[in-house]
Amino acid sequence: MAVDPRRLPAYRQVANEIIGRIESGELRPGDRIPSAREIVQQKGISSATAARVLGTLRDEGWADTSPGRPTVVRERTPLTQGASRIGMVRQGGSGLLDGESVEFVEARTEPASQEVADALGTEAGGSVVFRRRRYVDAGGVSVVSTTWVTGALAEQLPAFTETGKLPKMTMGYIEDQTGRKASQQRETHSVDGVPEDVAPHLGVAVGERVLKVTNRYVDQDGEPTEYAVDWHAPGRSLVAEGPVE
Repeated sequence: MAVDPRRLPAYRQVANEIIGRIESGELRPGDRIPSAREIVQQKGISSATAARVLGTLRDEGWADTSPGRPTVVRERTPLTQGASRIGMVRQGGSGLLDGESVEFVEARTEPASQEVADALGTEAGGSVVFRRRRYVDAGGVSVVSTTWVTGALAEQLPAFTETGKLPKMTMGYIEDQTGRKASQQRETHSVDGVPEDVAPHLGVAVGERVLKVTNRYVDQDGEPTEYAVDWHAPGRSLVAEGPVE
C-alpha cells in the first residue's frame, strides 16, 4: 500500500518535492537548490527541519554542498553493471565506457565465505580465488568490483591473478580458456554497508550504505563459473531503458 505523502515527516515531504523537480528536469545539474533560509520562508518549517532537507538531498546523492557556497543539483552519473559490460564485450567492445578506465586492486586465494560458497556451489572454507578492481571515470571511482572463482577453475586461468586488464573481462577469459560460456545470470540489488576491505578503494567510510549488486553466472551446463560483487559509489544513478513488453 502506498504511503500518503501527507503522512511523511515534513523534511521528507519537502525533500521529495525537490527530488520531483530534479526528476522532471525543472532543476538541472548545477542549478541552485533553495537554501535552508528560503525553505523556512517558503514552507513554514523550522531551520533544523530545513537543514535536514538539504542533508537528505546530499546523503541520497541529489545535491552537492560546500561551506560558503549554494547547494546545487548534482550530476547523476549513470552506473554500468556487469551484465552491461558483458554485452559490450560480446559486441566487440572493451567493456569500458568512453573516458572510463579500470585499475587492478588485488588478487589472492582465500577460504570461501558462506555467501561465496553458496554462489559457486562449493563448501564454505574451501579454496577460492578472487580478483578485485575498480572502475574510474570523470567523476572519480564509480565502482569496486570483486569476482570469485573456485580454486580448481583458477588453475586454468593464469592471468586471473595478474595485474593487467583481462582482454575480454572475466567472463570472456573463462570462455576462451575453458570453453565454458556464461549462459545464465542471477543479479541481486540491495543497499548495504561497505565492508572494511572495500571502503578505502571506493573512497567512503566503512559501513556507509551504498548500492550493492551481486551477479552469479552459470555456464551452458548449468554449472557456476563466477560470482561477482559490485559496490557502487554514492551519487550515481541506475538507469534502465528499453521497450515495454
